[in-house]
Amino acid sequence: MFELKVISHFAAAHQLKMVSEKCENLHGHNWKVETCVAGEKLNSAGVLVDFGELKEHVSTIMATLDHKFLNELGLFEDGNPSSENIAGYIAKELRKSIGDGPVKVSKITVWESENASATYIL
Repeated sequence: MFELKVISHFAAAHQLKMVSEKCENLHGHNWKVETCVAGEKLNSAGVLVDFGELKEHVSTIMATLDHKFLNELGLFEDGNPSSENIAGYIAKELRKSIGDGPVKVSKITVWESENASATYIL
């Protein structure tokens, strides 16, 4: 099994409800996103997928989040725009974007600070 990882970033604001008093205030983060895809076989060029192609898919998703107030997007209507839900959103969107080929999304880790992250594992 091969796994590739690309790292991207976005900045956004959110308000979390029913978490802690501090997090219920409007605040923002500069999120770091680690995107991992995996597959069994390399293509004829000897790679799982071209990094540039993967980065394009991720960049499109980051554009939906970057410099936004996440609570207003409607992406998280059924829950808080928490790091956990953001990781799940990115994973599901990337899965739609890359399709059902031999390369699969394996995990997404969203860092809201240098010492706090959430990972969605498929």
